[in-house]
Amino acid sequence: MERVRKHFLFRGFVQGVGFRYRMYYAARANGVSGWVKNNYDGSVEAELEGTDAAIDQTVTQVSSGRFVEIEDMEIRSVPICNSHSFEIIG
Repeated sequence: MERVRKHFLFRGFVQGVGFRYRMYYAARANGVSGWVKNNYDGSVEAELEGTDAAIDQTVTQVSSGRFVEIEDMEIRSVPICNSHSFEIIG
């Protein structure tokens, strides 16, 4: 299956609810690499690299978590980096 990389910007109730840690564990469980970080405006930004199905599964697992309320999600494709790990960078 073809790997892709997508940049996400999540807005809503996404900080202070374990969002980044849920994304870390979901990404690792689904074989997705990339990073996630909090932004100063209260949003969360992430880049996920893997198959479309694995990325979709990761986002679904995070968004269905307790206390998480995604009100808006921007997604765009970005070039593949061939990364092999997932990090919380901020």
